[in-house]
Amino acid sequence: MLGRLGIVGAVLAIWLTPVGTLDEAVASSKDVASTHAYVAAGYAALHATVTTWPAVEANIGKLNRKFHAECPEVGAGSPQSKEEQKLATETAGALWATGYDTDANIVRKFVKAVSPLRWSNPKINRAARRYLKGLQEMVALQVPDLWADVRTWSAGGFGAVTPATEQYARHVEAIEVKEIPRNLLRPFVQPADKTLVAKAEALALRFEELEIGRGMSDWDMLLETLALSQ
Repeated sequence: MLGRLGIVGAVLAIWLTPVGTLDEAVASSKDVASTHAYVAAGYAALHATVTTWPAVEANIGKLNRKFHAECPEVGAGSPQSKEEQKLATETAGALWATGYDTDANIVRKFVKAVSPLRWSNPKINRAARRYLKGLQEMVALQVPDLWADVRTWSAGGFGAVTPATEQYARHVEAIEVKEIPRNLLRPFVQPADKTLVAKAEALALRFEELEIGRGMSDWDMLLETLALSQ
């Protein structure tokens, strides 16, 4: 559920496979240069994201305290249902919005660095555009009015969720943050980048620990404050 809480960790997937020998007959200098720039931008973004994780956690904690002060257990007594799942999705969206807002400058720097890059393979260019579009949509995501939405749902006898919740949940689920497929870029990763690859691998493992461990914990925390189920 919370796979999109992190910022750009997925970009490092291409580095965590053995660096092969470049086929010069297939690759152009543009492919090599663009891939190097993409790798470097991804490493820088991931390093910054891991570094600023405490700030993300602090802002999520602030959001939870706000809910706890304004609407503790507003969803008490709610049944597990498809409608409640939409509110759980809205809650996840609140986490993503908070995390991406905290790291918005990191994302924008990454987008700025990658936007002008071009490869000879149109599939890579299309994948890069989709990836950047997804990141920009996540940065633009707003924290929803969860208190009002859950309160209205509760007051209505836990029937249908509000139109705002329905729309927000659909919007969140439609956002795709998918990196450029590793098999498309792997031929263009140079042996000279091996040191960067090793550093990236260590960061990627740390990022995964934070995203899975803390992300799920934060989601559970907000759901518990609102008295909603996963």
